[in-house]
Amino acid sequence: MPHRVDKRARAAQFRDRLSQAMADKGMTQSALSRAIAVDRSTISQLLSGQGARLPNAQVVAECASALDVSADWLLGLTERPERLAQLLAASLTMTEAPRALIDETIFAWHREAAGYKIRHVPATLPDMLKTHAVLRWEYEPHLGRTVDQAIGASEDRLAWMRSSGSDYEIAMPIHEIEAFARAEGYYRGIDAAIRRQQLDWLLTVHDQLYPSLRIFLFDARRVFSAPITIFGPLLAVLYLGRNYLAFRDVERVRSFTQHFDWLVREAEIATRDVPELLRSLRDGIG
Repeated sequence: MPHRVDKRARAAQFRDRLSQAMADKGMTQSALSRAIAVDRSTISQLLSGQGARLPNAQVVAECASALDVSADWLLGLTERPERLAQLLAASLTMTEAPRALIDETIFAWHREAAGYKIRHVPATLPDMLKTHAVLRWEYEPHLGRTVDQAIGASEDRLAWMRSSGSDYEIAMPIHEIEAFARAEGYYRGIDAAIRRQQLDWLLTVHDQLYPSLRIFLFDARRVFSAPITIFGPLLAVLYLGRNYLAFRDVERVRSFTQHFDWLVREAEIATRDVPELLRSLRDGIG
């Protein structure tokens, strides 16, 4: 059964919040009366009344607009004073995503989440776990000399992961690793020696960083995920290609976290079995 608030308590809360909003805005009774086109005595009554009556909807809406708060907050229907548009702007942002990790924004998100678990579904192999040779093969045709910056950024990210105290979980499709090992699809044309070196490097990093780094491989024919990164309870970022779509509201971050945890539960290969797969794929490279 929904909780009902006594009319007197609701009216008293409105008076308190109106007074608080005026103080926060630095607005006097006279200034507010002019802003909403009512007599000063009307504002005085709103602030000092002792009864259970609330002002009409028009007056509430005008006060909320003049004081830059939401009408729902003035009426005690929410604990957040921001308007809906302000809440949406704060909780959802779109940020440009460069072709390579020459991007201080995403590194800043990592630093902000230091100490929290970071969950990541990469678009390809995780950039910070790629060898220099793979990064050059992947980025040099498009970026030229700036590929050195991509290499430096991936090294910075890996160094950060080693020292930040954050657990890092990566979930990705099994076929991504298999396609790389076989030089298929996206990885068509990559040299066999580079592929063997990359798989050896993944084995080395996994051995060095486990259990702080955990990798889970899922069957994309059964479950699917777009590229996402979840920075603890603070932020969830969806990679669109040209842009990152970043969510900061608690419910969205929780939903992304639940999605990632579902991928982990449904993983065909858990982190303890990843080295065996990597060795098998490496040994199969001709």
